[in-house]
Amino acid sequence: MSDLDAQIPGTFDPFADASADDSGAGAKEYVHIRIQQRNGRKSLTTVQGLKKEFSYNKILKDLKKEFCCNGTVVQDPELGQVIQLQGDQRKNASTFLIQAGIVKKEHIKIHGF
Repeated sequence: MSDLDAQIPGTFDPFADASADDSGAGAKEYVHIRIQQRNGRKSLTTVQGLKKEFSYNKILKDLKKEFCCNGTVVQDPELGQVIQLQGDQRKNASTFLIQAGIVKKEHIKIHGF
């Protein structure tokens, strides 16, 4: 019976593994693409960990134009700048970042579901 109690999930924090990953040396080079469930079928995709020399607004503009979705750049006190996109754009965002030459494929981590 105690095994069943240990498997009950608690609250879900989508950024919890980012703080754990950042503790190791060289973990800053990863770009994390996450999905957050909103209400019903609606979802939110976040792109975090891009290098600071990139213009987040230009990347966001190209992402929005190519995938026909809304989005914004949010300044987070712990994570820095984070790109938010409407819908499940995890695969689209990863292929866009690879084809544009912004990030290599082995430096992208896709999280969620």
